[in-house]
Amino acid sequence: MLITLSTLPERLRFLVPRRYRSSRPIVSVLRLSGAIGTVMPLRTGLSLAALAPAIERAFGIPDLSAVAILINSPGGAAAQSHLIFKRIRDLAEEKNVPVFAFVEDVAASGGYMLACAGDEIFADPSSLVGSIGVVSAGFGFERLIERFGVERRIHTAGTNKAMLDPFRPEQPEDVARLKQIQARVHDAFTGLVRTRRGAKLRGEAETLFSGLVWSGAEAVEIGLADGIGDVRSVMRERFGDKVQLKLVPTARPGLLARLIGREAVPQVSSLFDPAELVASLEERALWARYGL
Repeated sequence: MLITLSTLPERLRFLVPRRYRSSRPIVSVLRLSGAIGTVMPLRTGLSLAALAPAIERAFGIPDLSAVAILINSPGGAAAQSHLIFKRIRDLAEEKNVPVFAFVEDVAASGGYMLACAGDEIFADPSSLVGSIGVVSAGFGFERLIERFGVERRIHTAGTNKAMLDPFRPEQPEDVARLKQIQARVHDAFTGLVRTRRGAKLRGEAETLFSGLVWSGAEAVEIGLADGIGDVRSVMRERFGDKVQLKLVPTARPGLLARLIGREAVPQVSSLFDPAELVASLEERALWARYGL
């Protein structure tokens, strides 16, 4: 078989003298889709552990002109959102490569934090952008178990170990402590947005950081995004019609997923694993907040 530059694996192209390599601009494309932090054995999701290899590959392509990240996420775990953001920014600065973020359906909460990894953010007019806030939700079951005559037994070492236990009445001091934590996480989130967006932000902080969500067009008006556009049109505008967009796979499906089809995996797994079912419901609830 004749080996040409086009058939040579990407990792070996550095062996080819630069003068023989393609002069076409190369932009690696990294798709970040799904809820953040809800990775299960048979479910996809976004976490640094799952994405780190793909992020490294995206920035490791020789002669790279830019990295484009496509975001479609309703948010999720704050820590994982920040870890992914930081890894992208660290590599962007290390490689001196610009990053462009493109919002698809939604970049909300932690999803918007991922978008902030881009030096510029673009959205569709109908995208949902923002939700810069922190939320904690749960259920109270104390009356339910009382109704069925179930006695709750819990023993702790540490007076606050059972804080916000859903089978006990909610305690004011527990709620106060939770709100303190939320305030600190919110301050960190808003600080990150201020640092990344800077003077582009327009509007009162009480509104921008209230947890509201905006359409893509509105996000541009208030400075949460830089413009309207999709990855192909914007990259062709910036780097010319001959720009090469190289999609970097974010994960390899497991054996079961490859055998029966990835779309069926969550349904099949939740029949057998209660944790998978709960994760599926939580993820569904995240998307449902934005009508998706």
